[in-house]
Amino acid sequence: NPQELLARVKSQLRRYTQLGDVHAQERAGVLVNGRLTYDPESRQLTADGEEVRLTATETKIVELLMRHPGRVFPAEEIYRRVWGEETAYACENTVMVHIRNLRMKVEDDPQNPARICTVWGKGYRFAAGEEGRL
Repeated sequence: NPQELLARVKSQLRRYTQLGDVHAQERAGVLVNGRLTYDPESRQLTADGEEVRLTATETKIVELLMRHPGRVFPAEEIYRRVWGEETAYACENTVMVHIRNLRMKVEDDPQNPARICTVWGKGYRFAAGEEGRL
């Protein structure tokens, strides 16, 4: 009976959402922010359960920003932490290009980013939760 099947599925979903995922303990190190999930162990980013293919540099930037949601990182600091060297000439442009590419991959509307936000005159930050832009 389709109605009974539907009732059983709804019941299971209700139990799952109320009691939580039984595998949550296994994913303790996973970073979750809204629809994005980053697993540092496998270095994999997913958006709504779909894998987002990132370059090695983009992966390092995502991990840095997702580990510190809400914190503003100047472009020089991102460059120093991701590339592992002191800031070079025009490092702001290098970081800006990578941020733009990330936005194209993770934002619903890259022209109006809600996740990877620019704090004018200061740097970039990853929005905490579903708060969106400042």
